[in-house]
Amino acid sequence: MATESPATRRVQVAEHPRLLKLKEMFNSKFGSIPKFYVRAPGRVNIIGEHIDYCGYSVLPMAVEQDVLIAVEPVKTYTLQLANTNPLYPDFSTSANNIQIDKTKPLWHNYFLCGVKGIQEHFGLSNLTGMNCLVDGNIPPSSGLSSSSALVCCAGLVTLTVLGRNLSKVELAEICAKSERYIGTEGGGMDQSISFLAEEGTAKLIEFSPLRATDVKLPSGAVFVIANSCVEMNKAATSHFNIRVMECRLAAKLLAKYKSLQWDKVLRLEEVQAKLGISLEEMLLVTEDALHPEPYNPEEICRCLGISLEELRTQILSPNTQEVLIFKLYQRAKHVYSEAARVLQFKKICEEAPEDMVQLLGELMNQSHMSCRDMYECSCPELDQLVDICRKFGAQGSRLTGAGWGGCTVSIVPADKLPSFLANVHKAYYQRSDGSLAPEKQSLFATKPGGGALVFLEA
Repeated sequence: MATESPATRRVQVAEHPRLLKLKEMFNSKFGSIPKFYVRAPGRVNIIGEHIDYCGYSVLPMAVEQDVLIAVEPVKTYTLQLANTNPLYPDFSTSANNIQIDKTKPLWHNYFLCGVKGIQEHFGLSNLTGMNCLVDGNIPPSSGLSSSSALVCCAGLVTLTVLGRNLSKVELAEICAKSERYIGTEGGGMDQSISFLAEEGTAKLIEFSPLRATDVKLPSGAVFVIANSCVEMNKAATSHFNIRVMECRLAAKLLAKYKSLQWDKVLRLEEVQAKLGISLEEMLLVTEDALHPEPYNPEEICRCLGISLEELRTQILSPNTQEVLIFKLYQRAKHVYSEAARVLQFKKICEEAPEDMVQLLGELMNQSHMSCRDMYECSCPELDQLVDICRKFGAQGSRLTGAGWGGCTVSIVPADKLPSFLANVHKAYYQRSDGSLAPEKQSLFATKPGGGALVFLEA
């Protein structure tokens, strides 16, 4: 798997309504027909929230919703982008001078991240131009990774136009790195599952080195995704990066407490690896080393023996330099306990005990509580939706994705699915005040989908 490149399939476009519609729209937009199409899926993270950037394994699966791009390489050096959704305006730029504005998380910037990542990987200064029409059916800002799917799709588009080859793992690593051009200090989960997903199985994704292992989900249960209808764009706020920095600072303080070379440490996983102890033992070290009261920058500087200037310029990201409080104890407790839950989840899936669905549900419930209380990345609507899902038959329910809005994922016994969907829809979406926009309402059962693909017309 490590060396395999994304698959290329020949298809009869006329037999695929969405491809056919995209081809027709492309023709009316650019006056020509696409040379090929690229697809990259969104994902739902079943368990393992906010721990990939700390170095820990996560357990996502690809969803059927995806980003699809129709592409035509052109002789000019111009990159022309259009979107089937009229909310996203057209954009064009020189393919050889890609500028990404971190202050504005505009849709086309995610596409540019993928292009720039491939361009820089091969050290190319002269890129061919291309006309691209983007179509996506992943609800935006919903925690199902629509932005990363666009970055991955753009990376694969660029690779295909160049006629080069890379493995799925290399592509995932390049796209994870290049998405940071937008200013988000994320991990690599979203890009990894977008490339490494396979139909019918979730994946345990491990980092350094990146690898994916199949996890067979219980056959008697269904995973249901429900959109809270609260949008959260993680590149548009500093919530996400503050959490990344809190975890980074917690790692440094824990390393210092244990007399490790703290200035080289960036992730909480590195502290555990250097100490050679279990996740449960790391929770005890956290209790000893960190206090529950928030830290201010001055206290962190005293603990590490550095100046405020060094803290700001050498450790913090640009959009977290003015932050006045950091909750290090809570964030480390969440990360170490959540990392342990991921491993327990995988073990239960492998052993398949009779009460498997109930046990997995309990882990998902614990995960939500930790995200809500220790990581503070939930919101009232997500908490309400989780409660509704549990009330109507979910064995477990939790926020998924970055949080602060977006979706929940619930594990529901298969025989309860019809009544579950009907009751949750009525309780959450059919509000008497009509406050939820119909186009954002989204409640669906999903099964593990496949990864990124290139389609050529047969």
